[in-house]
Amino acid sequence: MRPCTSQVIGARELQKVLGELLPAATRSDPHRRLRMAYARKAGETDLEVLYYLSLGKGCPDLLLRVTPGQHALPSLANQFPALSWYEREMHDLFGIEFAGHPELQPLILHEGVTTSRPPLIGQVGAPIHYRTSPPTVPTMNATEIQCLPFGPVRADIVESAQFLFYYIGEGILHFHQRLFYKHRGMEQRFEGASPMTGVILAERVSATDTVAHALAFCQACEMALGLLPPPRALCIRAILAELERLVNHLHYFAELARMTTLRVAAAQGSWLEEQVRQINGALTGSRFLRGLLGVGGLRHDLELSGLADRLTTLESGVLDFLGKLEDTRSYLDRLIGTGRLSTDVAMDQGATGPVERASALDRDLRRDRPYGSYRTLRFTVPQESSGDALARARVRRAEVTESLALIRESLARLESGPVSTVRPDEAPDPAGEGLGAVEGTRGGLYYAVHFDPDRKRLLRVKIKEPSFSNWRVFPFTVMDTNLMDYAINEASFGLSIAGADR
Repeated sequence: MRPCTSQVIGARELQKVLGELLPAATRSDPHRRLRMAYARKAGETDLEVLYYLSLGKGCPDLLLRVTPGQHALPSLANQFPALSWYEREMHDLFGIEFAGHPELQPLILHEGVTTSRPPLIGQVGAPIHYRTSPPTVPTMNATEIQCLPFGPVRADIVESAQFLFYYIGEGILHFHQRLFYKHRGMEQRFEGASPMTGVILAERVSATDTVAHALAFCQACEMALGLLPPPRALCIRAILAELERLVNHLHYFAELARMTTLRVAAAQGSWLEEQVRQINGALTGSRFLRGLLGVGGLRHDLELSGLADRLTTLESGVLDFLGKLEDTRSYLDRLIGTGRLSTDVAMDQGATGPVERASALDRDLRRDRPYGSYRTLRFTVPQESSGDALARARVRRAEVTESLALIRESLARLESGPVSTVRPDEAPDPAGEGLGAVEGTRGGLYYAVHFDPDRKRLLRVKIKEPSFSNWRVFPFTVMDTNLMDYAINEASFGLSIAGADR
């Protein structure tokens, strides 16, 4: 699979090989870690499980391929906690048993689902009776402990999820979350689709990250097919990605102001977000930046001559808003120390994006695995070390400034020329497989694609969304905190349920 190196290993070797490649002594290195794991059908009767690893900055990534005998593998979730949700996902969707898993409860398929086969297994292997069961939650015997079930239907326009709080007074003793109430089976929808249809699907996985999803998918297809987009297309892609980052970060600050009861600030943040959406709409015809990216470049060119002036007008208002927010004592008081995430937990549980960078993990795919025009752009990756809500907000505040600077630099370097290519510029991947990696607003976003032998239709598409990782991390910041800070803590993570649920 381009651009990774691949290694086929046996199921019995898996624990030893992963232990050697990702030893505990190197966990402090944020560039040496598991990126994702997923399963796919490999032939008429077999499954294949793939482990995608980063082996360090400057080193080529590695893809381990394992065939699970009798649809079973040893669980490595105790040794590598970030694997826990991936193993549970593969168990739900492919029926793979992971022996020794510490919490092999349904993740995606809730109780009541009964089928003769797991959803993505097709006709692989013998039919099995497949039934899900409710999750196990702790038994609380003390009479002073109360349970608060919140969701899955929540107030306002908040996405569907259920949270169970076990608490005494305002102190949270235990927190249990359930997502995937609106799982749409997006990965299955790609099966049999053409690359063009795939772009349309990718744009709709998470509306707030239209460009990031489409870009990661296009990169994966381009790697598989040997396509190299023209320089102008690469430059415009970076501009669109930073406009998306800008609008999402402004939405984030509007929500954070609302959760800290700063109504005027929330309205101001929403108005600034709306101004960027209006710029996006005037520039591209889509407030969500849809319908622009295509495999091989862009679907059509853009007229960008007035963008710099509009951003200059916007910037003074943005910086004034962010400066006043951080000068507001009540805002700071609610964020300082709230939802603290330690560096060790962030690393072990797989945090990504601003969440990990606020916990002293210095990682950003635009710099560490540069793609497109990011290879030549100069920018700083903001980082904080306290790991609390204020640190997460400060990382995003600095990223707003960097996004504005990146757009200006890209506009200054923009050259005339074509915006798409339709014929291979280099050798395609022999197996028709490719991987796309993008630093989205919320962190590392990956697409792995597998084509049919004719390279015209997609057989399997795997989406690793940053919110999938950050929702895994989130409960560690809720335990032993208090109920009054919960909403602020959740807002400080900037999570997407649609992105995680897919």
